[in-house]
Amino acid sequence: MGPKMEDTPAHESPQPPDAASPEQVVRGVESLGQTAPMTTGDTNIYCLPIIGQIEGHMVLPPQNKTTKYEHVIPQLVAVEQNDKVEGLLIILNTVGGDVEAGLAIAEMIASLSKPTVSLVLGGGHSIGVPIAVSADHSFIAETASMTIHPIRLTGMVIGAPQSFEYLEKMQERVIRFVVSHSRISEALFRELMLNTGEMARDIGTTVVGRDAVRFGLIDAVGGLGDAMAKLQELIQERRGAPRQESVVQ
Repeated sequence: MGPKMEDTPAHESPQPPDAASPEQVVRGVESLGQTAPMTTGDTNIYCLPIIGQIEGHMVLPPQNKTTKYEHVIPQLVAVEQNDKVEGLLIILNTVGGDVEAGLAIAEMIASLSKPTVSLVLGGGHSIGVPIAVSADHSFIAETASMTIHPIRLTGMVIGAPQSFEYLEKMQERVIRFVVSHSRISEALFRELMLNTGEMARDIGTTVVGRDAVRFGLIDAVGGLGDAMAKLQELIQERRGAPRQESVVQ
């Protein structure tokens, strides 16, 4: 007789294929800050948190709470590729951070083919603004705030015309992105960005909850339930949309 297969004990049910092992959970927390793997059998929505300071090309001190863009980009690629994931929920509570890294994340979210909804909790400041508006629909909590200010650098800056031209061009990229992905006008966004009367020692404007909606920066005031309901609505609309077939010339 051939080798006999051992029966599964009655008190131990086999794990489903999509269940995460303890080792996978630990690896996910250590590398991505996620407690669940990309593929789960009980949900069609993937949650992407943008928390703390967005870390770009420079490694921040270990005591800083950071979102590393080299961790976020692979997650966005996986969302696009995974058929089980039908929608993306972005949760923001960030002070901002690296401009190019934040703008890269925003561009990737905006280019996803799947429905996306963002929710600003606590704060979505600085480069967090483009990320918040990059989703198909955006929400902000009643007490959450967003700070809009010009781009600035920390550390030594070479005092050359090229440096200022680079900053100006980068700022124009941010302005164009925000205006094209929200209902705010360019004139109003520039006015909020260059406001000198609100902050005592800085330039810019902090908008809270309903003001962000009134200015056209965010679509609606709401919480997690509102964001989830809207995302499911967008998913249902996408399911019902006819599939576009490529035409061979």
